[in-house]
Amino acid sequence: MKKKYIYIIILVFLIICTGFIGAALYFFHEAVIPSHKSFLSDTKTLKKSDPLYKQKKWYLDADKQLWTMKSATGNLKLVANYIPAATQTDKTVVVAHGFMGSKDKMGAYAYLFHQLGYNVLLPDARAQGDSQGQYIGYGWPERKDYVKWINKVIDTNGQNSQIVMFGVSMGGATTMMTSGEKLPSQVKAFVEDCGYTNARTEIAYQAKELYHVPSFPLVNVVSGINKIRNGFFFGQASAVKQLHKNQRPMFFIHGAKDEFVPTSMVYQNYSATRGPKELWVVKGAKHAASLDKNPTEYQHKVAQFLSKYIK
Repeated sequence: MKKKYIYIIILVFLIICTGFIGAALYFFHEAVIPSHKSFLSDTKTLKKSDPLYKQKKWYLDADKQLWTMKSATGNLKLVANYIPAATQTDKTVVVAHGFMGSKDKMGAYAYLFHQLGYNVLLPDARAQGDSQGQYIGYGWPERKDYVKWINKVIDTNGQNSQIVMFGVSMGGATTMMTSGEKLPSQVKAFVEDCGYTNARTEIAYQAKELYHVPSFPLVNVVSGINKIRNGFFFGQASAVKQLHKNQRPMFFIHGAKDEFVPTSMVYQNYSATRGPKELWVVKGAKHAASLDKNPTEYQHKVAQFLSKYIK
């Protein structure tokens, strides 16, 4: 009789473990593997009701050059669109898109910088858009890719290049993570919009908000799976730690009503950087919607900040 109870206990334990492992693999798929995400808008058709219709339409119609290169790790083919400025210039912005985004979803930002007289380079991050890859890296492996894109700009446009890196959401985090790398002197400034402090904190937050599950131990296990498959623990992908190494100027933008990347994160990021900095918390703006809220003011503030460092 005693053996029977032991077998039952073992069986229940195995069922629980199997269920937990299944949940961890499911959450890894949701967090890291590119696929349709129910919590993200999947609108592909541009509508005239879009507050940024003019900007996005301009991007769709703009003449674009296709750039390619190999990723910093993994030998993946990465692609980007390059739009030269209307007038020849040594100013170039490198634009980083968000989670499950692509270069083509950054058209309104491309328009903004084109209006400011910049060449615009819009890469597809690994595993997204037209770039190769199996896993989303939350900015961590991508930071090395963006260093390569920056060097490609210099190789193509010359040693007199003046480069700005800009990103939104995951792209904002990627921008901050890139700022902590060893970069050429041609990189003059950064602008980040609604980036998170680190991947682990953001994923734990989303586990609670979207799936109503506690972060421990699920996120820890998923992080371990990510280490095996994707090469890093979530906690390593830290914008804050990278910002501690940055001494270049950075402009931080965040929506006051951001419930996807909590607004509180921008204050931690802002405090961490060691270079000249400015912060703009946009009243009433939700996640990645600060440009939609007031395109004119957004462009003005970005231009004002960059004018101090780009000539």
